[in-house]
Amino acid sequence: MEIFIPVFQLPRSTRLRTRLIIAAAAVCSICCVSAVPAVAQPAVPDWAKDAIWYQIFPERFANGDSTNDPPGVRPWGGKPEANNYFGGDLQGIIDHLDYLHRLGVNALYLNPIFESPTNHKYHTKDYLKIDHNFGDEKIFKGLLDECHKRGMRLIIDGVFNHTGVHFFAFEDIKKNEDKSKYLKWYNVHSFPVAPPEKPNYEAWWGLGDLRKLMTDNPEVRKYLFDATTFWTKMGLDGWRLDVPNEMSHDFWIEWRKLVKTENPNAYIVGEIWDDATPWLKGDQFDAVMNYRFRGACVGFIALENQTASQFDSILTVQRAQYPEAVDYVLQNLTGSHDTERFLTLCGGDADKLKLTAIMQMTYVGAPMVYYGDEVGMAGGKDPDCRRTMEWDSTKWNLDLWKWYQKLISIRNAHKVFRRGSYRTVLVDNPGKVFGFIREDDRERAVVVLNNTPRRQKVSVSGIQLSPGTWHDLLTGSGFKFTDAKADSISIPARSGLILLAGKGG
Repeated sequence: MEIFIPVFQLPRSTRLRTRLIIAAAAVCSICCVSAVPAVAQPAVPDWAKDAIWYQIFPERFANGDSTNDPPGVRPWGGKPEANNYFGGDLQGIIDHLDYLHRLGVNALYLNPIFESPTNHKYHTKDYLKIDHNFGDEKIFKGLLDECHKRGMRLIIDGVFNHTGVHFFAFEDIKKNEDKSKYLKWYNVHSFPVAPPEKPNYEAWWGLGDLRKLMTDNPEVRKYLFDATTFWTKMGLDGWRLDVPNEMSHDFWIEWRKLVKTENPNAYIVGEIWDDATPWLKGDQFDAVMNYRFRGACVGFIALENQTASQFDSILTVQRAQYPEAVDYVLQNLTGSHDTERFLTLCGGDADKLKLTAIMQMTYVGAPMVYYGDEVGMAGGKDPDCRRTMEWDSTKWNLDLWKWYQKLISIRNAHKVFRRGSYRTVLVDNPGKVFGFIREDDRERAVVVLNNTPRRQKVSVSGIQLSPGTWHDLLTGSGFKFTDAKADSISIPARSGLILLAGKGG
């Protein structure tokens, strides 16, 4: 759902206080480990730590069945508008699962697929029916099965805060007014029910075609829980939850119990754009869409209006705020259906996007690619960010596609990037260089980003490379260091290095 992007500039006092808190906590953990019990970590699906997410806006991904096209469908590749259609459907996704498999993707998130009179499907008409322009229940089950055959997980959008204009309960209220048995499903102020242009009922952000459900009403809750059970039983691997911050914590606590009963390994991720701490205590969500990660990358890399220190502070604050188990399953996105394309924010500079992809694929948390970013699709704010997927490979940025494929392959091949510890080792504001270490019981990896259009040298000691042989996973080059105090290494312009050594290196 559309919402503003918060500003991530942190004042110096906040950064300093956060660093002191983290430092104090580290000292305490060393000195008092026997006196203070370890903090219990939320139970999150283990598979989500290994996920490479790919977000699909179904109406714009691929048209696999022209017989279910809506009236007036536009030619593929046309200009996206708020209310036009291009015929994308579930069969189109099935037809391109092998493409996603080649890319290295192993987890899909689909925007809403239930019956709705809009192209984005956030105006739900029927929670128990696949939108007829997308296919039907059989096609959806086929999609699930085809994903699972390829070792892919699939989650869908749950829009439970509000319904669209044709939802049966509100239609009954319009007809029967205060005698409707569904009257308490909504908050209607007076009768007759006014048109959406001037709503006299509670609506999401005052938009009359999005009627807010009273989700703490037992009857509403039962209806939504029954719908949740129906789809989860079909084999869903989880849910993405739309504007969940506008519903009660009690709803989500009980909803989680229901979902986890049906599928203990289900992944629950909420759309929270800012601090999501109240939802991430282990009783509600497993994770959130990590818009704060995106904000940090936009500031430091795309717009270059934040320093390396500010970039580090934003990420440090978030890692400190959330339980460690949650940090490893956050959806680290750089764009979505609600934001400008990252390449557009970079002014079309593909090297900036490639640099961001290095960060995304090696940082703590599960990376998520917005459909088409991997081939260089551009797009401004909604609806321009919802263009049809480009399937003509002659129009792809093939260098970018191969870059994403390489980075995803690196992440999939090395558990250290999915589950290893994290430590920042280099923050160079004048040089716009940032570096960190990922480490587990088998491997040590050092990632260095150079956010300038010129090649730069950094000292080996500055990024804590011990003497020995290190290999750059991006180029396959080997580097042998004998004197950490004297040796240096060259970082390519607007790019980086992913240096790997075994525990002896």
